[in-house]
Amino acid sequence: MRRAGVYHPPSQTIRPAWPLQTLSRGIDYPGIRVCFCASPAVVVVQIISIITRRLLSTMSDDPSPAKRLKPTLRRIGTHNGHFHADEALAVYILRLLPEYSDAQLLRSRDPAALEECDIIVDVQGVYDGTKHFDHHQRTFSETFSPAYATKLSSAGLIYKHFAPTLIAQRLNKPVDDASVDLIYQKLYKEFIEALDANDNGISAYPRDVSASFSTGGITLPSMVAALNPSWNAPVDQAGEDQLFERASKLMGETFVRKLDYYANAWLPARVFVEEALAQRTQYDADGRILVFQQSLPWKDHLQGITEEGKKPLYVLYSEGAGKPNWRIQCVPVSKDSFESRKPLPEAWRGVRDDALSEVSGIPGGIFVHASGFIGGNKSFEGALAMAKKALEM
Repeated sequence: MRRAGVYHPPSQTIRPAWPLQTLSRGIDYPGIRVCFCASPAVVVVQIISIITRRLLSTMSDDPSPAKRLKPTLRRIGTHNGHFHADEALAVYILRLLPEYSDAQLLRSRDPAALEECDIIVDVQGVYDGTKHFDHHQRTFSETFSPAYATKLSSAGLIYKHFAPTLIAQRLNKPVDDASVDLIYQKLYKEFIEALDANDNGISAYPRDVSASFSTGGITLPSMVAALNPSWNAPVDQAGEDQLFERASKLMGETFVRKLDYYANAWLPARVFVEEALAQRTQYDADGRILVFQQSLPWKDHLQGITEEGKKPLYVLYSEGAGKPNWRIQCVPVSKDSFESRKPLPEAWRGVRDDALSEVSGIPGGIFVHASGFIGGNKSFEGALAMAKKALEM
């Protein structure tokens, strides 16, 4: 039995979903018009067809989730041709940041093509601190801070603007945390500044002082230079870009190792140095002997003590867990100096084992270096006795 366009199987009795007068003239919803003058099967097909078209129309107006979520890759621009350590490192530092981690690299001299990039380093003759980071322009005079005279290279520029964020991420600390700034300043002084000076042709020595020997072949800039194509073995642009990526990796991995060292070894050692300084008068009334239970980076952290007669002269430390031997090391006049504030006595230098014990009058002697900057004893008591005796000689 049929009633007003609604089909009822013989075994069921179904009340119509709409009033009979509505069913008799059809359904008229916004965008949907179905006439029930046709058979029930045709009506169902009409409804399905109309709903399907509406859904497809809606989907076509709204991009798919994949299209909506697909990120636009950023692009880093720099010059092609002969490459150097500074832009190799600048590119790597940028790629350590989340926003540039998958960035494409364009190496070109085409100004228009470079301007299509999100950030440009070491080319275009512009420095604005946002998109352009070149240092070759005649008017450029930027330094890391007023405390420095060395002009920045592209590596220094990128480091100056982006390193605080990078270091904070590495330390998992807020960017304004004191330890972030401590490492920021330290890493520039110990690593980045030398690259800036090298690229800008600034010597580490005064003009009237000549180096005793050449170090050019063992520096990072020289290793990067060696990765450039040889004059008699040219490569195409793709090949040159591959060599640049190797140079960038060399510089970047070295940078990361330095950063991790300062974050994970140098900075934590500062606490132990502070503790040793607080306890130093128990070994010498003037505090000239420091004691550590193990070897750690201590030289940098002692440079702030300038009072004559109170400066630490000797540092004692164990060779490690389970080893009874102790070392005595002289504090250098400056962090990177080979000259000691007070070398171990000349009579002990170059002497070992029993001969050292005999000449020093202290049992357990192991050695004293020929230059007198370090020595060893089989016990803490022996190393401490060597330090105290050396103070008086």
